[in-house]
Amino acid sequence: MKFNVTSGELVKSLSAVVGAVPNKATLPILETVLFETEDNRIKLSASDLEVSIIEYVKAEVEVQGSVAVPARRLLETLRQLPDIPVTFEVDERTQVRFRTDKGTYKLAGEKAEDFPDMPLLEDGKQIKTDTEGLKDAIKKTSFAVSSDDLRPAMMGVFFDIGEEESRIVATDGHRLVRLVRKDISATGPISFIVPEKALTLVSKALDESSCEMVVTADHVSFQSGNTQVITRLINEQYPRYESVIPRENDKTLKINRDQMLATVKRVSVFSSSTTRQIRLEMKPDEIIISAEDLDMSSEAKESIASEYSDEPMEIGFNARYLMDVLNNIDDPEVVFEFSTPNRAGIVRPSVQDDDEDMLMLVMPVMLNTYS
Repeated sequence: MKFNVTSGELVKSLSAVVGAVPNKATLPILETVLFETEDNRIKLSASDLEVSIIEYVKAEVEVQGSVAVPARRLLETLRQLPDIPVTFEVDERTQVRFRTDKGTYKLAGEKAEDFPDMPLLEDGKQIKTDTEGLKDAIKKTSFAVSSDDLRPAMMGVFFDIGEEESRIVATDGHRLVRLVRKDISATGPISFIVPEKALTLVSKALDESSCEMVVTADHVSFQSGNTQVITRLINEQYPRYESVIPRENDKTLKINRDQMLATVKRVSVFSSSTTRQIRLEMKPDEIIISAEDLDMSSEAKESIASEYSDEPMEIGFNARYLMDVLNNIDDPEVVFEFSTPNRAGIVRPSVQDDDEDMLMLVMPVMLNTYS
């Protein structure tokens, strides 16, 4: 095997696939990147057996072949080089030598046949989307994914794909995001759960405008340009999330997003480090946000002008969950919908795009002033 490539292009491609290389692999072969020649390019593959990333890089191939190369040592070496030509040669003992005008380097490779096979998606269902819309959907939902191993279904983002629109949902039991997108669709309905780790890699790896999604019973593939991310699905039943969304929240609060977020951040510094509880006291035309930590004898209180004309009400929230929700709304104004202090609050952007409908839900915490 022998090929020539520029170090800059190879570093870019290796950086894309190395996200699938585990830090502590149970199998040594998983710590490598598989190099395979294909005409005038090199196919790079990395996998941790759950998520696989494939990347193509242009190269001048002199001798066809394949080899598995230690990923991080190769990448660290190439990153220290300027953007210059590099020649790779692999002998029959899988010894990898690469040279530049700066010097010569040698690595012990592994046999390509020892590298795990990539999942096949030949009979998968195609989903229509684009990279920008997909990345936006991932950003707005993945923050609410659970990290609880006892609830594996909630450790991923739920895609409920329809023929005209799709629902993308994430929840950890404290927060819930339901995103309805008209720019993601399929020829027939299909639903699946994608692990949050894989979606993080998708957001980092894909950079082209077009994106192809293919789903099978066990895997989903995201392909854009020269990059393909394949991940195993979470084969669990997703919770009946619609049942927890309140239907009759008649109290409405409209407020400036940035102002409220900044206030919650300041006031939450004085909340209990255990509960992170803050109190929202809604009055006509204003909201009072307060927190206290009895153990540290500290408290804070601020008021913000708002649009609220209903009966006064107090409700408590975990400050971190509320900040996460506010951080993931693009509109300068947000609308809160409440019913009673012990029922979830709904949060929406004041203005929504034509092809998107976003709803967020935050569960309250009990305040000792409730009657």
